[in-house]
Amino acid sequence: MVTRRRALAGLLAGVVAATVALPSPAQAANGTIGERERVCASDLFVRTQPVGAWMGTLYQGQTFLVEGPRSGGYVYGFAYGHINRRGWVQDGWFC
Repeated sequence: MVTRRRALAGLLAGVVAATVALPSPAQAANGTIGERERVCASDLFVRTQPVGAWMGTLYQGQTFLVEGPRSGGYVYGFAYGHINRRGWVQDGWFC
C-alpha cells in the first residue's frame, strides 16, 4: 500500500512539474499610443487604411510604433523592419 501511494505521489509531482515547466502562450493586447510595441501574432498585415490595401507584413517579434488614432479595430503607426513606413494594423496583436 505504501509503494502505491509513493508511486501515485511521484506521478502527481511529475505531472505538476511538467505543467509548470511548459511555456505559457503569449498574451496579445491592444497597442498603447506612443509606445513601440512588439508584434505577438505570427504575422500582421500593414495596410494603407483600416481594411485597406495590403502594403506589407510584420512578423512575430518585429515592432510597430503605435501613433493613433484607432478606427474600427485598427490602429495607425509606423511599421519598423523591412516595411519602414506608416500604415494601419489590426489592433490587439501586441505583446
